Amino acid sequence: MAHFALQKLHILPSVLVEMDDKEKAFIYASIQLRVEEEKKASNKISKGGR
Repeated sequence: MAHFALQKLHILPSVLVEMDDKEKAFIYASIQLRVEEEKKASNKISKGGR
C-alpha cells in the first residue's frame, strides 16, 4: 500500500510514517476502494463492456 501511496498519490514515505493511525487507515481504505474500482473497470473491459 505504501508503494501505491507513493506512486499514485504522491505521498512520500516520510509523510506516511508521520500520519496518525486514523489518517493511515483512511488512506489505506481509500486505496483499497480505488483498487477494487479499477479491477471492476478492467473486468468490464475484458468482458466486452457487459
